Amino acid sequence: MKNFKENIMKIIFFMAASTSILAVALICLFLFINGVPAMAKIGFFEFLLGVNWKPGNTPPSYGIFPMILGSIYVTAGAILIGVPTGVLTAVFMARYCPKRLYRILKPAVDLLAGIPSVVYGFFGLVVIVPFIRDTFGGTGSSMLTASILLGIMILPTIIGVSESAIRAVPRNYYEGGVALGASHERSIFFVELPAAKSGIMAAVVLGIGRAIGETMAVIMVAGNQARMPKGLLKGVRTLTANIVIEMGYAADLHREALIATAVVLFVFILLINLLLSIVKRRAR
Repeated sequence: MKNFKENIMKIIFFMAASTSILAVALICLFLFINGVPAMAKIGFFEFLLGVNWKPGNTPPSYGIFPMILGSIYVTAGAILIGVPTGVLTAVFMARYCPKRLYRILKPAVDLLAGIPSVVYGFFGLVVIVPFIRDTFGGTGSSMLTASILLGIMILPTIIGVSESAIRAVPRNYYEGGVALGASHERSIFFVELPAAKSGIMAAVVLGIGRAIGETMAVIMVAGNQARMPKGLLKGVRTLTANIVIEMGYAADLHREALIATAVVLFVFILLINLLLSIVKRRAR
């Protein structure tokens, strides 16, 4: 009877895993079947390196290079803001935070992870956009605003994974550093943090994946101008925003070009996951 139950559970687990793999495979199949022919029609290099996205022109132009740069710049800005803040917060929570404060801070960080993207976007629209406009000029809907907002959004991921990595470092690393004459701070930042490097890198990679795939919040604060990025205070359009904004009315080659944009984004995500796998493998 026990063996029978175990076999049933193995079958259930196998079916669940197969369903997940099948779902990913079907998504890949749909994207590549509909997207790659569009790249061939437009021209692979013209699509990836073209600087004009004007589907309504005669003839139309489908160059996504401005959106690729927009996604990279906004994600890089989010990482510059979110990674130092997130890692230092994780260090504080793991090694400095009093227990009473931790009981408040930990649920607050977890709550940040559960806030919907549209709420973040609304916060950026009514708080960050006016602040940037009044402080630095421009319209406020810009690359800088999007970077700040995404930097806030990736904090829960970076803090949670980094804190777990720091707590996983054996305590004798810290004790060894102190025994050799290092101060409390030096033992943490020069002994424990390097030991937790792989976990922190995984947190950064996951943060990049969250930032580059974000859509709704970016649409609300980035300006959504399909042109080459011209500065921190100018509007940009990301790959995800380009797909969402135009998919509702796109048809024929325009629609296929948007699906091809999704293929490019999908490749970005695959590369990020590959990087995460490499980081984990090196940690082992």
